[in-house]
Amino acid sequence: MKRRRRWRPLEAVFWAATLASVLLLPSKHLILNEIAILGLFALSLDLILGFAGVISLGHAAFFGVGAYCAGLVATHGITEPLAGLAAAAALTALLGWATSYLVLRGTDLTRLMVTMGIALILGELANQMAWLTGGADGLQGIMMGPVAGWFEFDLFGTTAYAYSLSVLFVLFLAARRITNSPFGLSLLSIRDNPLRAAAVGVPVNGRLVQVYTLAAAYAGVAGALLAQTTQFVSVDVLEFHRSADVMLILIIGGTGYLYGGLVGAVLFKLLQDMLAGFTPQYWHFWIGIFLIALVLVGRERMVGGVAAAVRRLARRT
Repeated sequence: MKRRRRWRPLEAVFWAATLASVLLLPSKHLILNEIAILGLFALSLDLILGFAGVISLGHAAFFGVGAYCAGLVATHGITEPLAGLAAAAALTALLGWATSYLVLRGTDLTRLMVTMGIALILGELANQMAWLTGGADGLQGIMMGPVAGWFEFDLFGTTAYAYSLSVLFVLFLAARRITNSPFGLSLLSIRDNPLRAAAVGVPVNGRLVQVYTLAAAYAGVAGALLAQTTQFVSVDVLEFHRSADVMLILIIGGTGYLYGGLVGAVLFKLLQDMLAGFTPQYWHFWIGIFLIALVLVGRERMVGGVAAAVRRLARRT
């Protein structure tokens, strides 16, 4: 277990590069902020999918509730961003705990339907309760104060990116600690063989409820970050495409090792930005082609092929 907790050189390189982007890429802070939020959202799904084997197509439910919670907290006079994050985490954790007993029943197909149904119900409620959420016009009038009373949000996204990145790093450390603990190992045993895990004394249902609640809180914090850094919330945060996108991110980056969501978020957002600039109407088509190739060829082969091509090019030069 101590070996699992040790930091590998590539991890240090990853976070060093991430920190350097704050200083070296000032013109890209807005898109980098989106990537950081998307990475945290994907990390939350990886906790239940990659480590516990619980599949979900309605993870946007927690993302959207977290966004609305942070937005409503701000519109009611509490403009401290960290207070909004705490409120969003608490509310979505409660929602995750309450819905976990529905989600954890049945097979994977049942879980897909139940999670998607919960997200659709919440999306329709947000649309109909215009007196609270703003309905189709969105929740407006969100004004955020300085982070920790010191750092004002700016138009260039510098404070927003540094804020989102800091929250991502802290929650990543917590997730890394949890997944490398006996609790995390018990989740892996449940994912691989729940009957065997139960036979050796692992409380399967209890563990799944706990990790589902934790993942819901993480997704809620990601939604809260989006609301606070854009200062706007619409019904779009609860739409199905949010859940589908985060699932695609994990398909691209891989599951079960935490960095899959982060790497996948970077690749997905860069691909989306590049393809939208190249063919704005058909970028979904090219993303689909990439995913089909990824599934047919395999992530390891594709990555290995790219690495081999880079090495050959380096030798020639």
